[in-house]
Amino acid sequence: MTPERRMRLRREAWGFAIGSVFFAVGAVPFYADAVGAVVTNATFFVGAIFFTLAAFIQLVLSGRRPARRGSDRAVRSDWWASAVQVAGTLFFNLSTSAALISAVNENARVGSGWRPDARGSVCFLVASALAVVATTERDRLWDPKARVWRCTWLNMMGSVFFAVSAVGAYVIPATSDFVSQLWANLGTFLGALCFLAAALLSRRDLPADHAPTPGIWTGANTGLFGHMRRRGPRR
Repeated sequence: MTPERRMRLRREAWGFAIGSVFFAVGAVPFYADAVGAVVTNATFFVGAIFFTLAAFIQLVLSGRRPARRGSDRAVRSDWWASAVQVAGTLFFNLSTSAALISAVNENARVGSGWRPDARGSVCFLVASALAVVATTERDRLWDPKARVWRCTWLNMMGSVFFAVSAVGAYVIPATSDFVSQLWANLGTFLGALCFLAAALLSRRDLPADHAPTPGIWTGANTGLFGHMRRRGPRR
């Protein structure tokens, strides 16, 4: 692995880790009470940006184009996991932006960011499932230390918790209340912790003479998400 590739792997892992920390902190009720709705939603907004930057690095490391026909299923699953993960982070950019706008402007429609939030959660679940396929299909992972089962399943758990959070965050039109404020926060907090753990596990460097092969995201599904895959969230 070249020094440049190793540096990009570190940046990818740190991006998912930092984004996870922002999401975990933003989901803590005491933090929200102390800083207010605007700062809390700004915290999620910044965290989503870090997720997106890290996911794009993950996609570049997995290959800028889809795997060719005839390539093994692990390689195809690896690339698509990274691509779907990027889509998921973009949906979270939309949902966190809508939430921030609602917090700043009281006249904005409450709950307008729920649809992209739900779609982002679905993308994370799909990316995590593809990461599992890539992991199980490989005899030797791109990074044995970063792509082991614990990273893959940490990202899957994180994706499940984010999905639970999205359900809890649905705003009931008749009352403008969340389905479950508890699970909206708790799902986000636990999911972010899972992504954080996966991202930190995935940032170990490879020996200089190790020959890399395409893989899944380190952040959100093997790493974050193993994120998320070359790596394998994210959190």
